Amino acid sequence: MNIQTSFLSNAIKVAFATNNTTHIDAHFGSAKEFHIYEITNDSYNFYGVVPIASKDTDRTIELLDGVDIVYFINIGPAAAAKIINHGIFPIKYKESVSIDEELAKLMNMLGSNPPPFIKKICERKVS
Repeated sequence: MNIQTSFLSNAIKVAFATNNTTHIDAHFGSAKEFHIYEITNDSYNFYGVVPIASKDTDRTIELLDGVDIVYFINIGPAAAAKIINHGIFPIKYKESVSIDEELAKLMNMLGSNPPPFIKKICERKVS
């Protein structure tokens, strides 16, 4: 899958680290897969699944190329630095969160007054 090939040109791409397919419930480095969504202010679309076959941070980041934000339960400092340097914004939760709930929050943020990090992502996509 080439995440950079998008069917929504004005969407942000978000990856959720998951082991159960419905919740953000995985550590970045031990996630079984990442579910990718494209989100606009009025909709979201499931883009696909990125399966993770091995615990190789560099390979995982390569597979997430084109993603704007990645959600997870935890991440090591070296991996966090690598994803930030790759242009992916990391969001860490302390406990499991529903992917559907987070998608609704993101749509709401995009349709109202997005926080600075989302504004920056949107500006980067336009330029």
